[in-house]
Amino acid sequence: MDRADIDRVITAALAEDVGTGDITSQTVLPNGTVFSGIMTARESLVVAGIDVARRVFDIVVPEAHFHAMVKDGDSIPAQTVLAEIRGPALGLLEAERTALNLLQLMSGIATQARRYKDRIEGTDCQLLDTRKTIPGLRALSKYAARMGGAANHRIGLWDAVLIKDNHIAVCGGVAIAVKRALAAGLSPVEVECDTLAQVAEAVEAGAHIILLDNMSLEQLRTAVRLIDGRAKTEASGGVTLDTIKAIAETGVDRVSVGRITQSAPAVDIGLDWS
Repeated sequence: MDRADIDRVITAALAEDVGTGDITSQTVLPNGTVFSGIMTARESLVVAGIDVARRVFDIVVPEAHFHAMVKDGDSIPAQTVLAEIRGPALGLLEAERTALNLLQLMSGIATQARRYKDRIEGTDCQLLDTRKTIPGLRALSKYAARMGGAANHRIGLWDAVLIKDNHIAVCGGVAIAVKRALAAGLSPVEVECDTLAQVAEAVEAGAHIILLDNMSLEQLRTAVRLIDGRAKTEASGGVTLDTIKAIAETGVDRVSVGRITQSAPAVDIGLDWS
């Protein structure tokens, strides 16, 4: 993860939460109060964002001590201690919610990704995430997906070609769109296909990756045979934990899942002070 991007997210999150200051803590806490605390997983999860949480405390209260007991990518059971923290109480309380929000969100994505990854264990299929992320949190979400075992699809519109149905409609066909991308020297060129006829057209046009969109299992198997190794295959559209294994077993090379980043539930992590 890029440090500047992490700091941008943290700064925005702190601004909306702390604002001009924690008026409750400023009022009720005696001057010089020091807290010690432990951050604990209240459910089994895959860790992602422990260093992001540390960075929140570094920014708000630099003199605090944050000792991580786990690392990103670790799969841990409930009641595992993630970190021990000690420092000035006012700063710790100002940082607490932002640190937990980001850690819970990122670990939720990593945990969800690991669930999907585990379902296709034993197949040759690769799990991918998508661009379906919370606005402003793309980099952190993509990082968390990697910690859970998914590979990143394109990060944004700028770093990879994916010709979708609207591009095809405007261009007048799959082959025309693919050939324009190839003529521009772009690689790899991926094209979304809704039908087997489009699959055949994309392969003949020289596409490198064929995205098989919302196809049935039989259509996926037929498409894999039709492509016959001339391009990579990716299944996408409505993939769930209940369906991903059967999809992977059709022989597709990759399967992309928007639910990993779009709707992963935050995990339960507590921070108890003493």
